[in-house]
Amino acid sequence: MKTVVVKCGGSVLKELSQSFFDSMNALIADGYKIVFVHGGGPEINAMLEKMNVKSEFKNGLRVTSEEVLQAAELVLSGSMNRKLVRMLESQGIPAIGVQSSDQGILQADFINQKELGFVGDVTAVNKEVLQLFLEAGLLPVLTPIAKGPDGTVLNVNADHAAGAAAYALQADHLLMVTDVPGVLKDGELIPSLTASETNELIDSGVISGGMIPKVHTALKALESCGHVHIVSGKKPFYENETWHGTLFQKEETV
Repeated sequence: MKTVVVKCGGSVLKELSQSFFDSMNALIADGYKIVFVHGGGPEINAMLEKMNVKSEFKNGLRVTSEEVLQAAELVLSGSMNRKLVRMLESQGIPAIGVQSSDQGILQADFINQKELGFVGDVTAVNKEVLQLFLEAGLLPVLTPIAKGPDGTVLNVNADHAAGAAAYALQADHLLMVTDVPGVLKDGELIPSLTASETNELIDSGVISGGMIPKVHTALKALESCGHVHIVSGKKPFYENETWHGTLFQKEETV
């Protein structure tokens, strides 16, 4: 089974183009099974603002009190997940929304309960349930909400959730969808990068700003998936069996 895991942040979801969905359908036509993992940061921020709850981050992770967790679940499992499922179905893609804490599809443990609250790191994935969806011809749309110890529910980083799913499924490709075509140098797309090449571009300032955490996440994901891509949600990322974007590859061994 050829498998692709797609991760899309909440800020990009509203910008997904017809070309993006054309590429999704092209993958399916070429025999790929797809698992989708989504975030919802901007929408969670908006919900917390309505609730007069302050957003706080430490080391890039959202500090999650019980109140924040309630808001995150409401947004991620409710409006965001349903919206994405409807978008996929409107393109003829049979999708099913999945609360990832159900059946322990994503399992996690506290990272640091004292400092971060209900924030977890994924420790296991129930790949058997995901495979049932895929074998039934369904595209599961996963929330970054995991089953924690003793029945607790934990907020997890969507990038990490996607990487864990890719590792468990031994996915052929992991796609990180952004609002840019990939890593650019002088306005031109860089088609592939290794870790050492990426670090050189960071040191020289070619990779800067918000792209730095994206490439760090891509390099980390290489530990679990042999082909990691940063692709655009606004342009085609796959057509005629050709991938577009920046492919991250492991260093060649001599």
